[in-house]
Amino acid sequence: MPFFCPRKEWPNNWRNFTAEIVGASRTSTSQCENNLRILALLSEEVFQFSSGQMTQEKTVHLKNQFNDEFSQVFELCQFVFSQSASLSESKPSLLISTLQTLEKFLVWIPLGYIFETELIETLTSYLSVAALRNPSLKCLVEIGSLAVGGLYDNRFSTLYMLFISQLSNIVPVTTDIASAYEEADDDTQAFVMDLALFFSGFFKGHLQILESGDADHIAGMKTGMEYMLKISTVNDVEVFKACVEWWHNFSNDLYYSTRVVQPGLQLVAALRSPGTSRKDSFAPICSDLRRVMISRMAKPEEVLIVEDENGEIVRETSKDTDTIALYRTMKEILVYLTHLDSEDTDRIMLKKLASQMDRTEWSWHNLNTLCWAVGSISGAMTEAQEKKFLVIVIKELLQLCEIVKGKDNKAVVASNIMYVVGQYPRFLRAHWKFLKTVVNKQFEFMLETHPGVQDMACDTFMKIAQKCRKKFVAMQQGENKPFIDEIILGLPGIIEKLEPHQIHSFYESCGCILAEPTNWDNCSQQVLKLFKLPNETWQDIIYKASVGPEVFQDREVRKKLVNILKTNTRVAKSLGVPYYVQLKWMFPEMLNVYVTFSKALSEMVKTMGPVMTRSADARSMRAVKKEVLRLLEAFYAHDDGSNKEVTMQTLIEPMTEPILGDYYNSVPETRDAEVLSLFAQAIKFSKGLPVGAIRLIFKSLFACTLEMIKANFEDFPEARLNFFKLLRAINQYNFNEFFNLDDNPAAAEAEFKLIINAIVWAFKHTERNVAETGLMLLIELLENVDKSAFVTYFYTICFRLVLNDILSVLTDTLHRPGFKYQAQVLMHLLSVVAAGRVTEPMWNPDNPEEVANSGNPPNNRQFVVYHMETLLTTAFPNLTRTQVQAVVRNMFESLGNTKIFKGHLRDFLIQTKEFGSGDNSDLFDEERKAELERKQREEQERLKSTPGLVAPLANDENMAES
Repeated sequence: MPFFCPRKEWPNNWRNFTAEIVGASRTSTSQCENNLRILALLSEEVFQFSSGQMTQEKTVHLKNQFNDEFSQVFELCQFVFSQSASLSESKPSLLISTLQTLEKFLVWIPLGYIFETELIETLTSYLSVAALRNPSLKCLVEIGSLAVGGLYDNRFSTLYMLFISQLSNIVPVTTDIASAYEEADDDTQAFVMDLALFFSGFFKGHLQILESGDADHIAGMKTGMEYMLKISTVNDVEVFKACVEWWHNFSNDLYYSTRVVQPGLQLVAALRSPGTSRKDSFAPICSDLRRVMISRMAKPEEVLIVEDENGEIVRETSKDTDTIALYRTMKEILVYLTHLDSEDTDRIMLKKLASQMDRTEWSWHNLNTLCWAVGSISGAMTEAQEKKFLVIVIKELLQLCEIVKGKDNKAVVASNIMYVVGQYPRFLRAHWKFLKTVVNKQFEFMLETHPGVQDMACDTFMKIAQKCRKKFVAMQQGENKPFIDEIILGLPGIIEKLEPHQIHSFYESCGCILAEPTNWDNCSQQVLKLFKLPNETWQDIIYKASVGPEVFQDREVRKKLVNILKTNTRVAKSLGVPYYVQLKWMFPEMLNVYVTFSKALSEMVKTMGPVMTRSADARSMRAVKKEVLRLLEAFYAHDDGSNKEVTMQTLIEPMTEPILGDYYNSVPETRDAEVLSLFAQAIKFSKGLPVGAIRLIFKSLFACTLEMIKANFEDFPEARLNFFKLLRAINQYNFNEFFNLDDNPAAAEAEFKLIINAIVWAFKHTERNVAETGLMLLIELLENVDKSAFVTYFYTICFRLVLNDILSVLTDTLHRPGFKYQAQVLMHLLSVVAAGRVTEPMWNPDNPEEVANSGNPPNNRQFVVYHMETLLTTAFPNLTRTQVQAVVRNMFESLGNTKIFKGHLRDFLIQTKEFGSGDNSDLFDEERKAELERKQREEQERLKSTPGLVAPLANDENMAES
């Protein structure tokens, strides 16, 4: 019999299916076993896999039918169980099949079958039978995880006590489960996994029942937790994850119950003696749990040095997202446990550290997990406790770095020092000497060429710079100059062995320090000193080029120029306004370099054709040009505009003609998309450029870029996105210039229509980010139009074009992701008509049909209603005119309510053939994102409510400043 036949035939064509299959099962054990498997498959089909396979109506009907007939299936299971004594010998596979079938039913059957029969006693008794142990435990996992309120508390209590009694006989609580697991077969390992799931599920839903029970229940509960602690030491990541899920729930609940008395939590005297808190009652469990979590701590994202499968220390090449997620959960557990008893956490960690120092427990793994655990609890201790604890930890780790021999050993210790100090900015801010010591240690590590060490040193220096920058620029007691001055003075030696990307990071960190507002009086000279080394290299190249321009033909020279520009860009981002002194110094020659490479590229294309743009020389020349553009854009993006007029005169105005002229005159293959984003940023920085500059930008960039990108949807992806970002910037800050792009009104109107056509082209794009950028630009443009004197002009010439094309993409399944913005545009357009904002007729007076359908007297609203009805009826012949009329009417009637308007729009789309099948989840993308954002806000509030849960770098820089 085919497995899926019953689902198709039952219940309509085979009404007695259940009765017949149950009756047939009593004829032979083989028939019974086969039929039970069919019932299990049918249960899965109806209750687990029906979504998307059957209509909702059919699914509900089948579930109700199965519910009504389940008594017959249950009686069959009971009948098999009643024969278990003989079947254990003759046909154990039938008992196993019955248990496996029952497991599928337990997720949905009426609770009375579970709790008002002897099923629990039967299942727990099977734990003592080796062959039935695993399938019966899987059933108990399902039952133990059920959430049914307090109705069956007594039965849950019975279940647990019977289970613990049986388990104690099978696996004594003194068993070393981790060692046994290593030697066990697959069935036994699966049993251990299911044990973890049973305890996790039962404790999460019903721990309170045990806590409020008598002494035996309390003892049983603690025994169960001892089992969970032992299972948590098993060297299997999936088993461990199952345990961690429960321990997170437990530590969270215990921590918050010590802060607030939770309603309904009843603890009896049997759990503790008078005066003993819940926290004290679980103290031994928590202490053992701390040891387990510390010894098994997952690797944090910041650690870049790992041990590979050959036992060698290497730089991590990719992020393990599962490990990062596990670390975050374990971090929360340790933070809660530290709040519950920080002294015990302190004691355990320092004891483990001592074992590393005396080498009795020395290993890379042990040191790593310990230090990752130390870093994870930053902020969970009081400042006084943290100081005492960290002084010991950092001193001993620094000492250990001197003691250990061998590059790999030193690399492991170094990575742990860097991770720990990077997690405790509060401590470093409060203890200057430690701060200076660990920073100098980072500089030592920057000279260590072991893979990953230099990267971690640069990353750690960046974290410290971001959180402790005030300490670097202030004069500290016992010092004769600010620490940043010392760093700048010793900079050549510090970066001597760093790779270019690491040098960029180092300079960015220094920029972050110099950006400290209290330091701005001294900043200019410090910035020039900071750049002494790259500026000398820059000057040397520029001088040689002035003597013989062929120096720029050397690829190594171009590579040096790119790295110098990248260094400057990173500092421009981190330093902001004070970077101006360096940019002003570089700017004239930098612009000359840009023009020189532009000419060289043009000459190359002229003599050898566009194919040469793909050569190595052309690419390296373009790399220099791109970095010039990125540097300028970075400065404008991070300049607060306090010296706007100076910046406009000395930087923006001089760069405009050379860069725009180069872009306009270049072949498409050598035009840099960064030019578009640079001028978009320049417009934002200046809050709007003069009309002459906007006209020049438009004439230099608009038409030639549009020609590049409109041929298809694939070529020049960066250019097409930056093109519309530029239009958005003009719309935001120079909106009126859209209507004033030429002194000739006819030419100005032609230019404006080109802009509208470009926007329409954008939101019809199949690339989601381009389409969404076009839609957002259109929305912003419509909002500006409504506030301007161009309302009538705009809607008279553009309304029908925009409406038609918005309806086109709205009803195109390829553009589902843009539904939110498409609906917003449509609602805006219809609102303008409904409010009578446009008085000029939108219909064609020379078209008798349009005139006749514009109402009496003629009006724009009536015409738009007719126009939409005609468009949609023609586009969707499966819908009647009456259906379409209802849709359009509903849209106009719901213009005041966005949610209702979108609901009508969704209903219409789902009625069409195009949207009637397939995935329409994108239509609900806005609501889904809103729900996700709500949950993220709640999660952030939860994390903020407990010190230590939020990463230290996410906290306010001035926290605990001394």
